[in-house]
Amino acid sequence: MNDTSYLTLSWTKQDPENKLGLFRGGQFTSPSNNLTFILALLFSGLFFAFEFFAMKAIANKWAVMSIFVDPITRTANLPVIIPIVILFFWCLCILFIKGRKIKFQQRALSLATVPQQVDFVLNEESTATVLQRMNMLVDSPRHFMLLNRVERALSNLKNVGGISDVSSILSSQADNDESFVTSSYLKIQGFVWAIPVLGFIGTVLGLSQAIGNFAGTLQADTADISAIKSNLTNVTGGLATAFETTLIALVASLLVQLYLTRMQEKENKFLDDCNDYCHSHVTSKLRVAQPQDAYAQYYYAQQQAAQQQAAQQQAAQQQAAQQQQQ
Repeated sequence: MNDTSYLTLSWTKQDPENKLGLFRGGQFTSPSNNLTFILALLFSGLFFAFEFFAMKAIANKWAVMSIFVDPITRTANLPVIIPIVILFFWCLCILFIKGRKIKFQQRALSLATVPQQVDFVLNEESTATVLQRMNMLVDSPRHFMLLNRVERALSNLKNVGGISDVSSILSSQADNDESFVTSSYLKIQGFVWAIPVLGFIGTVLGLSQAIGNFAGTLQADTADISAIKSNLTNVTGGLATAFETTLIALVASLLVQLYLTRMQEKENKFLDDCNDYCHSHVTSKLRVAQPQDAYAQYYYAQQQAAQQQAAQQQAAQQQAAQQQQQ
């Protein structure tokens, strides 16, 4: 159990998802699927309520605003527009919460887990003190990407043979963190692919509807002008569905992709900062005795002792020779 009076960072209380208290926070910078999906449904409902009530009233007063209302509220478009809007807000919720979690994880970079005194040496004896210090600064190091990496390396310090081995552990964990970050974007990348596909499905549905109504127009009585106008209206309605759903899907996909690119750059910079932290705070402080170094020190000590003994014997012989001459 950690003494909470010394805690600087608390994942349990300060993680953006844990603050809400609805679901347990996701690992590192990965948001919870349940929380983001519920938020996406909530924002989608608010969006459609705003479009059907507020925006329609505005469009009735200013006709120019209908270009922002009709493509979304048109009944024929809704079977395609609804899933597009849900996926769009799901992506935004994931990226927004991910950004907050990255910002929280970055706060661990300001923690001095390893003392930075010039004469401090990180070895097998001082590792236990550093690990204890780390557990006093945060409630659980394994929930922080940076501290989890440092803790794994130091916990294995007693089982490795040198600085290069500890560095390889840090490097291996860095690769694991990079793979984790990459996999955390797979769902959003899938949604970015799915949104335009839904738009193309809307295109196919609209074109098929337009073609069917156009066939009815050709079969209609040419003397009945009202029937021809009605069928042509249905034809243009199908074409509107075809183009409007595709336009909305492409715009939504573009916005998500721009936000996704920005977030990937931010998280990649965080990974680079973690690598720099491990090098400056851990690797540079390591002093682990190599077996060959111990042998060299023993051989050097034996050689020095032999030289001192030879010098003492020589001095004794010279002193004995002087006494004989006297």
